[in-house]
Amino acid sequence: MPLKIVQAGELVLRQRAQPLTKTQIRSRDIQGLIESMRETMREAPGVGLAAPQVGVSLQLVVIEDKPEYTKDAPPDFLKERGRKPVPFHVLANPRIVTGSEERVRFFEGCLSLKGFTAVVPRSSSVKVECLDQEGEPRVIEAAGWYARILQHEVDHLNGALYIDRMHTRTFMSVESFNQLWKDKPITEVGKLLGFER
Repeated sequence: MPLKIVQAGELVLRQRAQPLTKTQIRSRDIQGLIESMRETMREAPGVGLAAPQVGVSLQLVVIEDKPEYTKDAPPDFLKERGRKPVPFHVLANPRIVTGSEERVRFFEGCLSLKGFTAVVPRSSSVKVECLDQEGEPRVIEAAGWYARILQHEVDHLNGALYIDRMHTRTFMSVESFNQLWKDKPITEVGKLLGFER
């Protein structure tokens, strides 16, 4: 059953989440939470969901960027963002061990800030160490949109939201974004809204 996604203002979104042991990850409770989080993320729909977003202060994330989410997107749009499908997977206790110095800026949204978006600078690539759904160690090297998703979700586990990193001049409603900015290249957005790429 889908869970309630908590919104900005809830204390759980501003706390550092608790790490999980391998035994905890493999427990019936956590495996059940993972399935509920997957269903919640898909219903929203979103490409990532952290446990604090459903009111649970644990270092647990689910990610999935389905092909159908971008099937109608122009190729230039996908290329500019480095966006490709990402299969469903789970990260527990994720830690970004390296991030590129190169920063890329794109509009970003969040299921816990429903109805809003802003331009957020992020590392173009990252290396993440974590445990998987079975509690086994994994290393993920990601670039493009996948790297952005990972950074966004790891922020959630550390009590941070994208509004802490955004270019404040770009904060807007999703409605305004869709009407006025959706089809503009990020370089043009930067010139018009006063930030440089």
